[in-house]
Amino acid sequence: MLAALMAASGPIGTAEAQERPPRPDSVRPTRPRPPEPPQPPTVQPPAPQPTNTGTTDTIGDTTQPPATRLEAPQLPDVLLNYTDATLPAYYRRGRLADADNTPEDNPITNTGATLGRVLFYDVKLSANDTVSCASCHQQANGFSDPATLSTGFDGGQTARHSMSLANARFYERGHFFWDERAETLEDQVLMPVQDSVEMGMTLIELETKLQATDYYGPLFEAAFGSDTVTSDRIAKALAQFVRAMTSTNTRYDSAFTGGGNPPDFEAVFTPQEIQGLVLFGQGGDRAGRTLGCAACHGTPGHIADDIHNNGLDITVTGDDGAGDKRFKAPSLRNIAVTAPYMHDGRFETLEEVIEFYNSGVQPSPNLDQRLRRPGGQPRRLNMTQAEKDALLAFLNTLTDESLLVDERFSDPFIAH
Repeated sequence: MLAALMAASGPIGTAEAQERPPRPDSVRPTRPRPPEPPQPPTVQPPAPQPTNTGTTDTIGDTTQPPATRLEAPQLPDVLLNYTDATLPAYYRRGRLADADNTPEDNPITNTGATLGRVLFYDVKLSANDTVSCASCHQQANGFSDPATLSTGFDGGQTARHSMSLANARFYERGHFFWDERAETLEDQVLMPVQDSVEMGMTLIELETKLQATDYYGPLFEAAFGSDTVTSDRIAKALAQFVRAMTSTNTRYDSAFTGGGNPPDFEAVFTPQEIQGLVLFGQGGDRAGRTLGCAACHGTPGHIADDIHNNGLDITVTGDDGAGDKRFKAPSLRNIAVTAPYMHDGRFETLEEVIEFYNSGVQPSPNLDQRLRRPGGQPRRLNMTQAEKDALLAFLNTLTDESLLVDERFSDPFIAH
């Protein structure tokens, strides 16, 4: 079956972990995506051997009992579908489609994303086989980290909070990390591997280590046409896996059932959630006050439009982000499960975030104009408690429970 898989799939052509101080990046242009070719069945890697560490598993939700980890990934006999076949129509048109940062030379394929899944969860990507990409991007927490700062391979802590990954594919600028220091997702996924705190490897060490690992040969051959392990192929596979993490099954999405345009929110939302929708700025012609949140978190995917100074601090010292205290924001999908919030994890709850934008925005010298009053001072929203509750209720409609348990994005090294 493997030979047939390799012949049918052929080569496809030549994740966000934690933040570190800026370093030079290479430029990789982003071009329109070609149509996705059909994907064949896969084959199971060498038989996995279970091992029980006897301690709490280091990958995923650390509040769970000890998990039995496998020496090799346990994959289904038939490839899981990571391609665009199930993307709803409203993800394929308008501003959301225009924001797709998938490069022409790295479309999502089932074989490539399957390899990316194994790489994402494999502790072999760290110097001492203790952490993986998933250590800082846990599925149950919206592919973020419930800790304020994440812990690296040798016990050190990262400089910033772990960004959530849902809808990372949809960001037109195409840059990654809070400070956008990675030019592309393909550049970004290799940077934590080489970070001295996070994973502590060189790319040469990584290539050698994975080439000597039995289960990677068939996976690389299926995805790229040969079993040769290169850092470029590792980057492409990881980027495919991360870009496949699209959120399309929230209560918000259910309003689009049947491809309705405009969506029928009254059919699925409570009156309080409708009020929150209007306050957020996606209420259309519905009556009510709007706060304009959607100006920065727009489209049905609730994605950021740019980097912004959102007035967290009045000082000009400390973490400067991408310059002038501007930071990228992740999609708001699954925002209710990705606490703590902001690049430094300073807010523990969504209530705190809402109150910050209501009354706490600071007069930073480079504050985004959308957060300023006509005179230049920070906006004060003067929300009532009912409005705060309504906005919170709306944000909770953006939780995609299915993405938090989807087998396609789960740990293949855990025995089920």
